[in-house]
Amino acid sequence: MSIIGIIGSGNIGSVVARLAVDAGHDVVIANSRGPESLAGLVGELGPKARAATTAEAAAAGDLVVVTIPLGRVPDLPAGLLDGKVVVDTCNYYPERDGDIAVLDSHELTTSGFVQRHFAGARVVKAFNNIFAQNLGELQRPAGAPDRTTLTIAGDDEEAKRTVTGFLDAIGYDTFDTGGLADSWRFQRDQPAYAGVYTESGDPAEPRRRTREELAARLGEADRSIR
Repeated sequence: MSIIGIIGSGNIGSVVARLAVDAGHDVVIANSRGPESLAGLVGELGPKARAATTAEAAAAGDLVVVTIPLGRVPDLPAGLLDGKVVVDTCNYYPERDGDIAVLDSHELTTSGFVQRHFAGARVVKAFNNIFAQNLGELQRPAGAPDRTTLTIAGDDEEAKRTVTGFLDAIGYDTFDTGGLADSWRFQRDQPAYAGVYTESGDPAEPRRRTREELAARLGEADRSIR
């Protein structure tokens, strides 16, 4: 099994770590507060997980998940993830991230912004449009009739195959929506954003989604929405 590096230990990062460990992967996880702050989480995850610095998690991961506030991405060294397949879970919230002109103008998508910063990485967008609670509840074995599909986008076909394999291992089918320029279709406030995996937008009521249902929601996307 491969090593999954995770930069960010918030809700999504913690759930992805648990799913990865359950699937047999080793996990190296980091956050901005330092490895000592992760003792409790790593203790829960067991011997296949360890805490590290951001640089160590980046170096160790065969695949690296970046799950931090989007506004903090430029604080990381641009060459940190050179050569890596990177899963970007970030969303744009100006009230938290500050105004980012290239996103407000639609010059870039959020993942395009991440790819521009980590120019030497191969970025794939995933996990941004599902509540962490639901991500930790909807996973099913391969072939299960009630398996949920997650959306991805990326410009590198090999990187997308790697991420698809990871999603399959942790319990999800994959809908490849196209390149990073197309990833706005499941960004914040679009019909295929977070509430799509719930009933009435309530995370307490997880809702399986099929490829066909996601395709319909993606088709309703409106580029004029942030």
